[in-house]
Amino acid sequence: MITGLFKGFGYVLRGLSLITQKGIRPFVVVPLLINIVLFSGGIWLAKSQLDYWMTRLLPSWLTWLEWLLWPIFAVLIFFVVFYVFSIVANILAAPFNSVLAERVEARLNGLPVPEFEGYKSLPALIVRTFRSELGKLWYMGKWFVLVLILTVIPGINIISPVAWTLFGAWMLAIEYADYPMGNHNLFFKDELVALKKNRGEALGFGWLLSLMTAIPVVNFFAMPVGVAGGTALWVDKLSQNR
Repeated sequence: MITGLFKGFGYVLRGLSLITQKGIRPFVVVPLLINIVLFSGGIWLAKSQLDYWMTRLLPSWLTWLEWLLWPIFAVLIFFVVFYVFSIVANILAAPFNSVLAERVEARLNGLPVPEFEGYKSLPALIVRTFRSELGKLWYMGKWFVLVLILTVIPGINIISPVAWTLFGAWMLAIEYADYPMGNHNLFFKDELVALKKNRGEALGFGWLLSLMTAIPVVNFFAMPVGVAGGTALWVDKLSQNR
């Protein structure tokens, strides 16, 4: 498991390397622009709402520990805001991310790719990728509600940052593995099976992406890095263990 976690970290670094390569960079532009716009709004929202939510998430009987718990709640609030914005960004950029995943996989496999047909190919991609997004959102929503309930229970909510971290890591792994797998007409249930067989790599990959998502400015690059790294994870591991 520990070895898998570190291997998962490596796929984020690999994704960062891939999106800078010639022939891949043009397909990064649209996802990057969507991320910049949405996460700029997320930064503003998180900063403006931090004090408001701090007073409501911290039980009155723990106010004497405010100096210790404030950084934890701050990280939690910023993480929740940026994770929600990440989901929205991925929904909007889904068709473009599928094209990026296709290009990255072709580069990794050394196979020729048909000439890019431009945006006339997007309608079919939209139908395919949005159908998968609905399945993922239902799955994510169930776990989101559970972790949210844990967050608002006094006393127990002290461990909520750990729960959010695990939740975010797993969900981001699901999000970014979906693009290369979707290009092979594999559905959400197939994705879950493959990821569970490589749980360590998936959690390590998702955790480092979560960290990127929570860091202002760095989070602009989280989506294209996630798509490229998730595609590398698919080529190396997930496609071998379906």
